[in-house]
Amino acid sequence: MSQLSERPAEAVVGLPLPHESAALHVTGEALYIDDLVVRTRDVLHAWPVQSPHAHARIVDLQVKPAYDVPGVVRVLTSDDVPGVNDAGVKHDEPLFPDAEVMFHGHAICWVLGETLEAARLGAEAVQVEYEPLPSLVTVREAIAAGNFQGTGRHLERGDVETALATAAHVFQAEFEFAGQEHFYLETHVALALVDEAGQIFVQSSSQHPSETQEIVAHVLGVASHAVTVQCLRMGGGFGGKEMQPHGFAAIAALGATLTGRPVRLRLNRTQDVTMSGKRHGFHSQWRAGFDADGRLVALDATLTSDGGWSLDLSEPVLARAMCHIDNAYWIPNVRVDGRIAKTNKTSQTAFRGFGGPQGMLVIEDVLGRCAPLLGYDAMELRRRNLYRPGHTTPYGQPVRHAERLEACWSEVLRGAEVERRQAEIEQFNANHPNTKRGLAMTPVKFGISFNLTAFNQAGALVHVYKDGSVLINHGGTEMGQGLHTKMLQVAATTLGVPLERVRLAPTRTDKVPNTSATAASSGADLNGAAIKNACEQIRERLAQVAGSRLGLHAHDVRFADGVVRGLQGGSLSWEDVVLAAYFQRVQLWAAGFYRTEGLHWDANAMHGEPFKYFAYGVAASEVEVDGFTGAYTLRRVDIVHDVGDSLSPLIDLGQIEGGFVQGTGWLTLEDLRWDESDGPHRGRLATQAASTYKLPSFSEMPQVFNVHLLEKAHEDGAVYGSKAVGEPPLMLAFSVREALRQAAAAFGPVGTSVDLASPATPEAVYWALDNARSAAHSPAGAARGGEAARGRGEPALPSPSSLSGV
Repeated sequence: MSQLSERPAEAVVGLPLPHESAALHVTGEALYIDDLVVRTRDVLHAWPVQSPHAHARIVDLQVKPAYDVPGVVRVLTSDDVPGVNDAGVKHDEPLFPDAEVMFHGHAICWVLGETLEAARLGAEAVQVEYEPLPSLVTVREAIAAGNFQGTGRHLERGDVETALATAAHVFQAEFEFAGQEHFYLETHVALALVDEAGQIFVQSSSQHPSETQEIVAHVLGVASHAVTVQCLRMGGGFGGKEMQPHGFAAIAALGATLTGRPVRLRLNRTQDVTMSGKRHGFHSQWRAGFDADGRLVALDATLTSDGGWSLDLSEPVLARAMCHIDNAYWIPNVRVDGRIAKTNKTSQTAFRGFGGPQGMLVIEDVLGRCAPLLGYDAMELRRRNLYRPGHTTPYGQPVRHAERLEACWSEVLRGAEVERRQAEIEQFNANHPNTKRGLAMTPVKFGISFNLTAFNQAGALVHVYKDGSVLINHGGTEMGQGLHTKMLQVAATTLGVPLERVRLAPTRTDKVPNTSATAASSGADLNGAAIKNACEQIRERLAQVAGSRLGLHAHDVRFADGVVRGLQGGSLSWEDVVLAAYFQRVQLWAAGFYRTEGLHWDANAMHGEPFKYFAYGVAASEVEVDGFTGAYTLRRVDIVHDVGDSLSPLIDLGQIEGGFVQGTGWLTLEDLRWDESDGPHRGRLATQAASTYKLPSFSEMPQVFNVHLLEKAHEDGAVYGSKAVGEPPLMLAFSVREALRQAAAAFGPVGTSVDLASPATPEAVYWALDNARSAAHSPAGAARGGEAARGRGEPALPSPSSLSGV
C-alpha cells in the first residue's frame, strides 16, 4: 500500500460528516459574491448590449446616446482594451467583437451605471447598425457546409473492416443528441476593484481562478502578479464556470481600472442562458458488428460535436468523448473519428463528464437498439460485453480492477431483486395495454484525470498557529460539491487533530499559484494529496520536537485526536508540542505539492494511459409509461457505485444522487431549442428560463432511491484510498433512458427495436411507443424497429437515421 493511500486507524476521513457550509446554505447566511456588493462602496453595475442576430457584421456602433441616460458612467468597447482583446485561451474569442457578432445574444459592449437600471437603460440607448450574414444553427447544417474548427482526432485499434466483414450481425445508424444548460443557482458574477497600488482584486465565481487571473492580466496588459482572483464559493458550477467566467471577470476588471471604482457584473438568468456555453450536443454515425454470441467485435463511429462559435474546451471534450465511447464494454476492433462543428451558437463548454457522457451514450444507444434485433434481453447483452480482467481500452490503457464492474452488477441484481421484478413487469405489461413498465441496468466506467497531463498537479499552503489552530489554503474551489469538507478531513487526519481545530481559507491566487481548474472529478485527489503533503512536512518537524521531549525517536511518535503519544508510553497535547516548536524556532507552515504519477498520453496518436484509474458503477432504473401521452414515472432506482475508501461518505452519497438526477435531466427532460427558421429570430435560444426549459424537480425524483457504496474498494495510489465521485454518477442515468426504451418497446411485438430521441421527453417517448405499436401491423417494421422518431413531434427525417441491418 502506498504512503499516499495508507489510512491511520483513528481517522477523520471516512466519517459521514455534513457539508462544512450546510447550515450557512440553508439559513441564507452563506456569502456569495453578489452578497459582497452591499459591503462595497461606490459600486458600478454592468449591463451588456446584445446582438439580435445569429451572425452579422457590425457596420456602426454609436455609444454616445448612452451617456445621455442619467446614471451612466462609462461604456466599455474594444477601444478601451489596453492589452489583448481576447477572453479565451485559443485566441479566438474577442472580448469585444468589433467586426462580427457570432451568435444571437453576443455582447458587443458593456454599459457601466450607478445603478443596474441606469446601466440597462444605457444599454438600450446604444445604437448598433448590423449587416446580417448567413448563419449555421444546427450541427447538421455545419456538417453539410463542411464548417469545422479546431483539430479533428482519430482513434483506432485492430482491423475494423475485416471484423465487420466477418461479423455475424452488423447494424448501422445515425444518432443525434442534445446538449444541456448548466442552470446553476448562481449565475456568472464578478466584483472587481483596484487598490491604491494598482493591484487588481477580482472576486469571481470561477472554477479556475488561476486562468481567470491569466485572462484578466492579458486583457489589461499587466503581469499576473498584478491581479489577484478569489473564489469564496460558487452557487453551482458543473463545468460551466471552468472557462466561461474569465471574460466576465475581465470586463469587471477593465471597468474598475478605467473608472477607479469597484465594478459588479452579474448576469440575470436570461443573459446567463443566452450568453454562456452549454454541454456539447453531438451527431454520430456508427456501424457495429456482433458475433453469433452477441459479443461486440467492432465499432466504427464518427462523432461530430457542436462547438458553437469558438473552440473554448471543445477539443479536449471531443477527445474524452472518443476515449469513453467504449464505456464499460470490451470492443476488440474500434475506429472513431472526431470533429468539431462551428455553428452560430454560444461557445459550448465543459459540463459534468466533459464529453465522457456523450461518448458513452453512443455505445449505450447501440446496445439498446440492437439487443432485440439480436434476440437478447438488453440487460444480458450488456453484461456479456463487460470488460474483464486483462482487457485494455481502445487507446491502450489496461482496465485495472475490471472485476469491480461485475461486483457492482451482481450487487445491484441481488439487492434490487431484478429477476423478481422483471417477472412482475412482464405480468403487468401483459395486463395493461395502455400502460407499460420497463427496467434497465447500465454500467459506468469513467477515467479520472485531466486529458492534459500538465493539469494533474496541485498545491496547498498550511499554517499552524502558536495556539495549535490550523489554517489550510488549497487551489480547489467549492461549488457545493463538498470539496472543502473533504479537505478539512484530510488535514485533520494527517495532523492528528480534531476537526474543529482546522479552518479553511477562501481560494485565492496569491496564496496558491498556478492551480488547475476544479474539474475532471480530480479536486479531492489533487488538492487532498497536496494538503496531505504539506501537513506531513509539519508533522515530521513536530515529531522531532515531541520525540526530544518524550525521550523517543521521532519515528516512535504518533499524532491522533489532538494528542501526541510515544509508542513506549508518554504523551503531550498537540498545543504543547506546537508551542514548544515555536520557541525552538521550528517552521510551523508548509507549502505542499502533488503531481499525479504514471500518466502518459499522445494526443495526436490518441494512445497512452491518460487516467490514474477508473471509477465504476451500475444502476438499475424502473419506469412506467402512459401510452396515451408518453408521460412517465421513475418508480425505483438502485445504484452501487465505486468511490474507493470514501473520504466523506455523506458527501459522496449526495454527489451520487445529485449527479444521477442531473444526468436524468439531460437524457429525459432538458430540451434546448434554438430558432432554426429563416425568420428574423433565427439562432435565438427559445428555452431561456425555467418556464421553457424543464429541469428535474421533486416530481421527477424516483419514488424509491437506493444508493450503496461498493465495499472493499480501496484505491492504492490515491489520497487515503479514495476515488473521485463528481462526474461518474451522472452516467448512471443511462439506465433511465434505457428503461424508457424498454417500456416503449413493450407497446409493440416481442423483438421490437425502438429508436429513442435524446432527450427522451414525454413527447419523444410517445413517438417511440407509437412507432412500436405501428410495428405490430408491419412485419418489416417489427424487424427493423420502425422509422426513427425525432422526438419533437416531427416526422422522421429522410436521412438514414433509422436502424438498419447490413
